[in-house]
Amino acid sequence: MKTFMPKEADIKREWLVVDATDKPAGRLAVVIADALRGRDKPTYTPHVDTGAFVVVVNCEKIKLTGNKEDKKIYQDYSGYSSGRTETTAREIREKNPERIIVQAVKGMLPTNRQSRQTMTRLKVYAGAEHPHAAQQVKELALNF
Repeated sequence: MKTFMPKEADIKREWLVVDATDKPAGRLAVVIADALRGRDKPTYTPHVDTGAFVVVVNCEKIKLTGNKEDKKIYQDYSGYSSGRTETTAREIREKNPERIIVQAVKGMLPTNRQSRQTMTRLKVYAGAEHPHAAQQVKELALNF
């Protein structure tokens, strides 16, 4: 019996659409990260990138449980001394709602070159419209 090892030529990348309306941010990020890495496929191999493209729509309507809307802090650092700024999740949702999803998914991926390449396949949009309709997108099944 031989172990199956996927090759770069055998990989068929599909396009998946996720509607983030009223979905908890952390649970949604786990499902998206697994789809990006290819962990939802039976041919998953950790060192081979077999993942799909994931398009997330309506990220402005994502649900943050508990008091995270006011207590969760996003930090930015300019590189200068005293250049750190702290922003609450409520302010991030108003200014840049895509950042909530992007940062949550990035935190779910391992820190290596492969994950940086994987993040390029994540497309996040605040509204319901997206420009990827020509790619035969499929709805990603969410089981939570």
